[in-house]
Amino acid sequence: MRTPYQPTIECIRLTSVLHALSDPTRLKIARSLYNDHEQCPSTYQEMNIAKSTLSHHLKVLRESGVLKVRIECKQHFYSLRKEDLDALFPGLLEAIFQTDENLI
Repeated sequence: MRTPYQPTIECIRLTSVLHALSDPTRLKIARSLYNDHEQCPSTYQEMNIAKSTLSHHLKVLRESGVLKVRIECKQHFYSLRKEDLDALFPGLLEAIFQTDENLI
């Protein structure tokens, strides 16, 4: 099995991060990971979106540098790249995720 692409910290761009978080579904996924350490895709079943759509959203978040993936056997575990994003863009995650959810 090949390893999914994840950009190095030097390759993460603010425009890519903001684009990835501009979609309400991807923002909801990232917000849930902001509060939890790590999740697998089955956690998002309550979102009522197709598996292929969820895979697409996770791919966009991963390739933009917002998420990182850890693969264990056939299971994928996703987590937010808090440390990397805070180092590159101090205060960005707090500004995005501390907003009122009703505004989104």
